Amino acid sequence: MIVVGKTDKGKVRKTNQDDFAIGNLPGGVSYAVVCDGMGGANGGNVASSTAAEIISECIVKGYSPTLDVQEIKNLLTVSIGKANTAVYEMSRKDSSLFGMGTTVVACIAGNSSLTVAHAGDSRAYIVGDGIKQLTRDHSVVQEMIENGKITLDEALAHPQKNIITRALGVEEGLDIDFNVLDFAPCSAVLICTDGLTNLVVDETIEAVIKEAAPEECAERLVNMANENGGSDNITVVVIYNALTGSDIDG
Repeated sequence: MIVVGKTDKGKVRKTNQDDFAIGNLPGGVSYAVVCDGMGGANGGNVASSTAAEIISECIVKGYSPTLDVQEIKNLLTVSIGKANTAVYEMSRKDSSLFGMGTTVVACIAGNSSLTVAHAGDSRAYIVGDGIKQLTRDHSVVQEMIENGKITLDEALAHPQKNIITRALGVEEGLDIDFNVLDFAPCSAVLICTDGLTNLVVDETIEAVIKEAAPEECAERLVNMANENGGSDNITVVVIYNALTGSDIDG
């Protein structure tokens, strides 16, 4: 298991409100957390960094190779729940942070299974025999797409594309969506913020993950988003269940 990540403020934003945490766990397992903060420059930074740190610490402390799938889901639920409570309480104690929150995608990837938890519009993809989005955006435009009101192309330029319907830290409780699937050898999981997916198409993302060496992959994807305008903060994490990017099924 190889895990790599990179974050960048992009070409337009003055600050980077994204944050991420990655690491390895016992038994050849890796984890990753990606957050995209909101609520003003200060609030967004605080929300994303606080959430990434707490979730990471809880995963590292609570993980054991003996955990089954349900126990891994429970670990992610507890970890994200603790982060939600911390961010929510901070926003109530400091008026300058009121209303802050963050998207979250967290995953634990083993040699044969992948568990993904998320809230908001940051995404997870599986790359192997093609590229497939695992997460459903919790956003206004996603609901409009599903209701047939706009097309996918129209969503990219829609004035409400940044409005999310679910976020960590905004309310006392948080509904979390899960995906559990096989993580086959010679495949990879991508976790990223919309600063990547709004500017780089899926087919290009797939090609980079398959062709680039792992140590170069995240940086190349970030650079591509910046070359296409860099209109938002960009965060990319890739976990490979393979020795190199070229080992991924094409």
